[in-house]
Amino acid sequence: MSYAVIKTGGKQYRVMQGEILRVELLDAEVDGTVNFDQVLLVGEGDSITVGAPVVAGAVVTAKVRAHGRHDKIRIIKFRRRKHHKKQMGHRQHYTEIEITGITA
Repeated sequence: MSYAVIKTGGKQYRVMQGEILRVELLDAEVDGTVNFDQVLLVGEGDSITVGAPVVAGAVVTAKVRAHGRHDKIRIIKFRRRKHHKKQMGHRQHYTEIEITGITA
């Protein structure tokens, strides 16, 4: 089974065909396709191709399944004995994709 390491949204993901993952929000329609051309590594069995910094001609295609927001993360800043307490929350947007193909 082949795998690849792609870079999107400032993060790196190890992906395989058929895998479902959540990445930073992409500007794409639901049920549309997305191509990731920033492929850092491609592995097929024992052979591994490492890019410098990207593998030339390698493309990972994915199908957009949904857009959404993660669970709320609570941020609390507290200073003891100072009458100071600050609470905030954050919900990060994501795009759920399904990897459909890896071409090296």
